[in-house]
Amino acid sequence: MGAFTLTKEIETLPSELQQEVIDFVEFLKIKHQQKQPLKEREFGFAKGKVKLHENFDAPLDELKDYM
Repeated sequence: MGAFTLTKEIETLPSELQQEVIDFVEFLKIKHQQKQPLKEREFGFAKGKVKLHENFDAPLDELKDYM
């Protein structure tokens, strides 16, 4: 389907459906831009950035009634 034919088809739609077509085209543009390959992550890049408290796995006071 050529651009001219596509334009004519879109023009036959009600205005609210034409807006949906415009929204979908914008969505496709954004989706296509986001398809850049991810950078390879270095192993251990977050080492030392996350710290857990010593009592991390200790029972919570709020749950005493359920134990």
